[in-house]
Amino acid sequence: MSPVKQHTVIDSPYGPLTLVADDGVLSGLYMTEQRHRPPQETFGEPDERPFAEAEEQLTAYFEGELKEFTLELRLNGTPFQRTVWDQLRRIPYGETRSYGELAAALGKPSASRAVGLANGRNPIGIIVPCHRVVGTDGNLTGYGGGLDRKQRLLDFEGGSALF
Repeated sequence: MSPVKQHTVIDSPYGPLTLVADDGVLSGLYMTEQRHRPPQETFGEPDERPFAEAEEQLTAYFEGELKEFTLELRLNGTPFQRTVWDQLRRIPYGETRSYGELAAALGKPSASRAVGLANGRNPIGIIVPCHRVVGTDGNLTGYGGGLDRKQRLLDFEGGSALF
């Protein structure tokens, strides 16, 4: 049986965010014009009910009051992708890691490219902080939400930008 899908759109300092739930559990957070954003028709019916806690925590995050999300998530992906996304959630607020460092932490030091591909398919941006991953030299590399948003998120978490 297919999960019941629902969605809502909330405002953020980064533009509208589309939140998607499978059976009431957050399974997607997508920005406008995001690479790998699923088609709108796959988001299910509009319904704000399953998103109160996510919206509350995102508001607190954007106000600089929340550093770690505690939401239940349903991360739909391959076993390798889910392992990478779990590793992303371990990167502390305000810090970054390189793709190579993530690959090494997974015990696969030569898999930095695969880690990058999994990172790019992260279905729950911001909450699963794929924006905290940078190139080996510290330079910004691809971000599904755009490099401008990535820089703004990193500046915000680093304390050099407030909204």
